[in-house]
Amino acid sequence: MDRNSAIGLSLIAVLLFVYFFWFSNQPQQPAQKPATTEQAPSAAAAPAETKPAVPDSATLASFGNIGSLMTGNESITTIETEDLKLAFSSHGGKIVEAELKKFKTYHKQPLKLITPTNNEFKLVTTYQGKEVDLYNLYYQPTQAKEGDTTVVTFTAALSDGSKIAHVYKIPAKGHEVGYKLDAASLAKNLSGDNLNFQWKNTMLPVEKDMKLTRSNTTVTYYQNEDGFDQLSESSTETENEVLSQPTQWIGIKEKFFLSSIIAKNAPFVSGEVQTSLNPNDTSVVKNALVKLSIPRKEVEAGKADFKFYLGPNDYQVIGGVAEDFSKNVFLGWRPVYWINKWVIFPVFHFLTQFISNYGVIIIILVLLLKLVLLPLSYKSYLSMAKMKVLKPELDEIKERVGDDMAKVQQEQMKLYQTVGVNPISGCVPVLLQMPLIFAMFFLFPNSIELRGQSLLWAEDLSTYDSLIRLPASIPFLDGHISLFTVIMTISTLIYTWQNNQVSSVTGPMKSMSYIMPVVFFFVLNSFPAGLTFYYFVSNMVTFAQQAIIKRFVDEDKIKAIMEENRKKSLSGEGPKKSKFMAKLEGAMKASEEARKKAEEERRKRKG
Repeated sequence: MDRNSAIGLSLIAVLLFVYFFWFSNQPQQPAQKPATTEQAPSAAAAPAETKPAVPDSATLASFGNIGSLMTGNESITTIETEDLKLAFSSHGGKIVEAELKKFKTYHKQPLKLITPTNNEFKLVTTYQGKEVDLYNLYYQPTQAKEGDTTVVTFTAALSDGSKIAHVYKIPAKGHEVGYKLDAASLAKNLSGDNLNFQWKNTMLPVEKDMKLTRSNTTVTYYQNEDGFDQLSESSTETENEVLSQPTQWIGIKEKFFLSSIIAKNAPFVSGEVQTSLNPNDTSVVKNALVKLSIPRKEVEAGKADFKFYLGPNDYQVIGGVAEDFSKNVFLGWRPVYWINKWVIFPVFHFLTQFISNYGVIIIILVLLLKLVLLPLSYKSYLSMAKMKVLKPELDEIKERVGDDMAKVQQEQMKLYQTVGVNPISGCVPVLLQMPLIFAMFFLFPNSIELRGQSLLWAEDLSTYDSLIRLPASIPFLDGHISLFTVIMTISTLIYTWQNNQVSSVTGPMKSMSYIMPVVFFFVLNSFPAGLTFYYFVSNMVTFAQQAIIKRFVDEDKIKAIMEENRKKSLSGEGPKKSKFMAKLEGAMKASEEARKKAEEERRKRKG
């Protein structure tokens, strides 16, 4: 590693450190069960829901025809598909429970995105001058089949002949649930331009790491004009955004799961989204509040069509759900985004189709990337070899010139030009690899495929391994030490020592090369084990790669070429100075002249 390569690596290290300081497996598929309807189930079978107080007769009468729908008996309809287990209540005609059958919480409990206690739905409108919540009325459930899709309808009829119906279409597999508000005959009696949909969601922990989960939990949304956006994930304060533009969808995004509502026809005309949390309450990840305005004219026209997405935040699954819905999986900024989207993610997902062991997949991914980057690695090592050959002469320049760094740099540049060496040739390959280095930081933390997958002592590659527990909390370590991070750090230090043996790096830069791996040990200690395992394997492959490259790099031949270039340069037959070298030398000369001029002015002032 020459001086320029070390500078490039240090810059990359600093950028990564700053970024991550501030921003900082699926069970076997169960057999599909037929859809069932349970009327008036037992307490054990139905989700518990606290019923509101029954209004008195005078209050009911004040609501007119719709008052008769404010009392009744609740029944639960349960629909079970290949991927979902849904429970609907006749009190409101709404979803009261949604369980993902193919996923479990970190503690192997059923994973439910919606429960009666952590979700609250409202659909508020004004009927004959009175504010009414349509999700607080009682409906009659019916069930039908359309091919392999189950249709559940909750209907309430008024005495004047108008009706309200909530229609849900549940396919035999998948995580999308169709929803239609059929209230065209009622809409003529409603006041105001919009119906107000409200969704409160208290997100409960389903992952191991609360801190990382919170920093990946927020509300996302898509507006027709501004496109995809979201509330701050990392904020510990209450975040709020008023959606003044037509909004196509909103998503309540947890680390690996999504609960969303999407407009299929006309968008929501406006809305408001909010997240909040109590940092000291470890029983709740975050609280989310969504308010959306449904155009009344669309209800009158029978076009109030929507769908829910209740499922994994899986890049391979969510792409076709809605416009830009796949951006719920963050792939990084350009050009990292394009590298992940078109190269890294496709290769990774292709491997998962044929290999079930994710440790093997990571090893193969390392080998493939190292093979692609081999030309750059060869150029970098060749630059190191050239600097090793020049090291005695570079040291001699420092001894001869002394502490005048400007003069040292000028003499070194002259030497590089004489022997035909480009001083930045070792830095450029490192910088070209930088987008790939960043891409890995987004691949592993955002890949739901790693969730629940074990490897050696790590029980879940999507989070840190905590084989070593600490008796007291230490800053950045969060009460544990990841063993994969330890072996990654050790291998990085060995790699650094090995490179320093053949490089011209000395002094502070050499010390920095050893400090940065230790710094990153603290940064990466709580990152997914899959990421640190990747870097450990990458270091091991790099050792082997350099050993092979070394066999093809003849230092005696390099020295002979340099001597030949030196002879040509002295005789005036050497290669022409590159534009970059000319500009660099010009900048150095200008800097030296400015320094001398400033020194001369200081002497005149003293005189």
